[in-house]
Parts: sequence; structure tokens; C-alpha cells
Amino acid sequence: MKRSNKLIALFLVLALSVAVIAAGCGATATTAAPATTTAAAGAETTAAAASGETLKVGIAMPTKSSARWIADGDNMVKVFQELGYETDLQYAEDVVENQVSQLENMITTGADALVIAAIDGEALGQVLTKANEAGIPVVAYDRLIRGSEFVSYYATFDNFKVGVQQATTLVKGLKLDAGEKGPFNIELFAGSPDDNNAYFFFDGAMSVLQPYIDSGVLVVKSGQTEFDQVATLRWDGATAQARMDNILTSNYSKDVTVDAVLSPYDGISIGIISALKSAGYFGSGKRPLVSGQDAEAPSVKSIIANEQYSTIFKDTRELAKKAASMVDAVLKGTEPEVNDTKTYDNGVKVVPSYLLEPVAVDITNYQAALIDSGYYTEADLK
Repeated sequence: MKRSNKLIALFLVLALSVAVIAAGCGATATTAAPATTTAAAGAETTAAAASGETLKVGIAMPTKSSARWIADGDNMVKVFQELGYETDLQYAEDVVENQVSQLENMITTGADALVIAAIDGEALGQVLTKANEAGIPVVAYDRLIRGSEFVSYYATFDNFKVGVQQATTLVKGLKLDAGEKGPFNIELFAGSPDDNNAYFFFDGAMSVLQPYIDSGVLVVKSGQTEFDQVATLRWDGATAQARMDNILTSNYSKDVTVDAVLSPYDGISIGIISALKSAGYFGSGKRPLVSGQDAEAPSVKSIIANEQYSTIFKDTRELAKKAASMVDAVLKGTEPEVNDTKTYDNGVKVVPSYLLEPVAVDITNYQAALIDSGYYTEADLK
């Protein structure tokens, strides 16, 4: 939106506020700070509509190195354009400074709203303050932005449940739910410590696995069970592969083998499986159960090939629709639909959120979940 229209809109908001106060006649005063962005955005939308301008949404994605984020970006562009918005989609290739610079440019060039999948959820406080000063609402996309009051809404999946599902697939695969006593050897991996979701995934998984570890049914031979011991910076597959190589060398042998690996993300799973293959697993050797997340095509192919055991499908088409509907509602001055107002405390505020349902996928249901739903074609997984 042009700066002149934004200034006009802000003056309208101030004038309306004065009128309301004058008419209050003894009504109890309340702070309007939490609603400043939404109110300004609504007024700016009115000004833009009057001038016939098309509103623009800035979409900041973390990286193109993951097929999942490419799909997220493409889906959001499609949905926003169908709603009549102009879009500015940028990828920062997992460099925080790049993402900050891209967001600053989106603000300067007149974005009317921002959708952000943060690289580092703690690093965007200053740029979000700038967005608020410009009357630009912010929707956090799949990754919570921490430490800022200027996060309007959050669209994501039930991240604790994702972790529960990851661990549950391993429990079922090892038949622990059917009474198998083991002991089975398991190793644990977690996501990036600068991503708030990584903690939810790990906590959800450990809520299932910890009782089995405590009872001795599951054994972590490496002894690495705390989040800070098992975290994988930037969700990097090569980092995970190197750690798995070291774990296998230090703790396992021909006679002592690993039975399962909790992996929080498909890119990490591929790295873990590469390390396992180098150590003689798969093929004619033993097949450890490896979990995952995001149903990325390489991992689904791996599941079909009886290598990776499971993944969690998070339909990014639906997440894009939800994020777009939130932005659309805010810019039209209405309240977006949310279904969680308690869980996602970013350290400054509890961010109103909408949580979508994840789906556990393995060899038994990938066809129905991924192909029959239209997410992939048969050819995509060849």
C-alpha cells in the first residue's frame, strides 16, 4: 500500500478513537495496545479499497533446501492470489540476517500483511516492531515467533501431537503396545533449538517413550536423552548423519545393534538412514525403525522401499488456506477463526492459534493419505 494511504488510514483510526472516547461518558477505559495492528490494518484496507488498490502480502519462508517449504510457499501464493492479493514470496536459505533483510524490504515496499515461517524464532523482535509501526499485521506460519507482542496470530499443526504420533509409530512397530518386553535399543534425535516447535515435538514423543525407557524396555545406549544433547541445529541432515555415525561407532557393534531411532523430520531421517547403511544396516542387514515428519517425497519413497519406517503428514495445502484466511480476516477487520488460546506463549503473549491435525503415515496407509488425497501422484513417488 502506498505510504500516503497508510498515513490517511492511521489518522482515521486516531480520529475514530477520539470520537469513541468523547462518546464514552464515563465508560471504563481499557488499553487498546493489543488491537493496534488489527485496527490500523482494517482502516488501511478501507483506504486501499476506496482507491482501488490491490493489497500485498509478504511471505517469508526459511529455505528452499526442504521440499516441504517450497510446497508451503507455492500453496500460499496460490491461495492468496485466488483471494485477490498480490504476493511477495522470499526464501532466506536458513540465514537469519537474510530473512530480517527480506522482511524489512517487504515493510519498506508496502506490504499490507506478513506471513512468516521464522528461521530463528527469537531473532525477529525488532523487525516485527517496525511492522507494527507501519500498521502491518503478522501471522506466524508453522513456527512460533517468540519475544514479540506484535505476532497477531499463529497457524500451525498440533505439534505436541506430532511428537506423540512419531513415538507411537515406533512403539507399534516394536510391538510394545502388544506386550513385547525387549529390551530394545533406541536413539533419540530432536529438531533445531531455535525452533519452538522442536520442543513440542520432543516433549510429545518423550511423553510416550519415557515410561518405556524408565522401565528398561527401551534402552538409549548413548545415554543422550536430554533435548540439548539430541538437538539438530537448523534441522540439518548432514549434522544428524555425523551424530548417528558417532553414536554407532561409540555404542554399537555387530552384536549390539540399534532397533529404533526417533527422528523429528524427514531430512534428518535420510541422514540417519545413510549412517545406518554405512554401518551395515538395511539390505540384508537389520532394519531399525526410523520415524520422520513432513512426508517429503524422498522419505515417502524410502518408506515404500522398506527403509524409513514412518513419517507425519502435515497437509501444507490446508495450512496455507488457514494462514491466508487469518490474513484475509484481519485485513477486512474481522476476527480470524482460532481453536487454541492457551498453548502458544511466546514469552510476551499467548498467541491466538489454529492447530491443524497431523496424520501418521507408514507403508500401510501412504496410498490413502498421500496419493488418494491428491497431495502426490503415483509418478511423484516413483
